[in-house]
Amino acid sequence: MKDSLVVICRHSQATHNVGLDYSLPDAPLTALGKVQASKIPSFVGADLQKQVELVVTSPLKRTLQTTLRGWRASIDNTGGFSKVVCLPQLQECNAYPCDTGSAKEVLEKDTEVNMLDFTNLTPDWTSKQGFYAADEKTLNERARWVRQWVYERPEKTILLVGHGDIIRRITGAPEANSTYAWRNAEVKTYKFRDGAEADKGYWLTPEGVDVAAGGYEPTSSEMDEVEKAEKARG
Repeated sequence: MKDSLVVICRHSQATHNVGLDYSLPDAPLTALGKVQASKIPSFVGADLQKQVELVVTSPLKRTLQTTLRGWRASIDNTGGFSKVVCLPQLQECNAYPCDTGSAKEVLEKDTEVNMLDFTNLTPDWTSKQGFYAADEKTLNERARWVRQWVYERPEKTILLVGHGDIIRRITGAPEANSTYAWRNAEVKTYKFRDGAEADKGYWLTPEGVDVAAGGYEPTSSEMDEVEKAEKARG
């Protein structure tokens, strides 16, 4: 059994969470979301921040902003901005504009985030097709890919900053995806289950820390379910 600690953080409040407008392209944090992100250090504590050996973030703007504002101590401890891994496979699930990232060239011109390394962002990372498609089978395979990628890393404590829907798939079980409603700027820690590599599922199990700097805001998938239920009643 690999004795790694996986720290998972959902982004802070973003503009699409508030207005439930999924047409907003690559939705950034709200003013409140930026405050929530800045409070993450006081919630998780200095020890966990310093324990992190690798910082990994989804390259959408709201996760990049959350990483930079909430995990600066971890970034400094792991070698600075150039060592942060912007992992396109960690992007959110749905094909809405709010859940679709910006092109590498756009992010490289954005002074709020362009100190990060966007080498991993291939032209297809915003396509929502192929490996990034929004169908169930592809999404579950992408979540499994992320777990395996983390499992095969040499670092002992790895931070993932992501989105509610993909996090539920990453933290799911063989029988079903998680249904837990992640709060904004929530942080949980996990370890790999016994035999994680044997069945190639690389499943995780909760381990210890569970804190949140923000309140609950729904993901686009959760709002889809609400809309479907309302239409069914109507």
